[in-house]
Amino acid sequence: MSGPRIAAGELNYEGIGSTEHGNLPPGTLTTQAYVGQGIATYRRVVQGMFTWQLQKKAGLRVRADSDVVAAGARVVSGFGVGPFRLNAPCEVVWVRRPVPGDGPQSAGFGYGTLPGHPVRGEEAFEISIDAKGTVTIAVTAFGEPSSWIYAAGGAVARRARRHVTSRYIRSARELAAGAN
Repeated sequence: MSGPRIAAGELNYEGIGSTEHGNLPPGTLTTQAYVGQGIATYRRVVQGMFTWQLQKKAGLRVRADSDVVAAGARVVSGFGVGPFRLNAPCEVVWVRRPVPGDGPQSAGFGYGTLPGHPVRGEEAFEISIDAKGTVTIAVTAFGEPSSWIYAAGGAVARRARRHVTSRYIRSARELAAGAN
């Protein structure tokens, strides 16, 4: 990336790229859900995922150095209201693009946390289509609180994580339906 970065610092956790390679640390959470049927559905959801629409439709404010997900791109997702907004800076650490054809495949990306994020870890989004044309989303995340303040809110943080994941799933279903 050239020009000024929207988030400073370096990736701040162990296991960079683990959500791609499968060597996941204990405590990793993966949530999978049905999204829809058919190759056109798969391509719509993948296109939305790679243009940050998955996050935007989930209600996050998204600022990124690139309009399209790319390895090394930085993104700052914000959630909350007004002055109670929490920014979560990340860097894309891996990307797997869709392949030509309509056979079984998956596409996705993972991003890792940067200083200022409430967690130190990684999150990945993967859209898959199987031989029967069933399209699913998988959201995989691991991490630990970045400070004692966030650690103190453990139960609240777990509820927030489940809530955001459910919103990603809803976003994927909206993209599948062609909702703008």
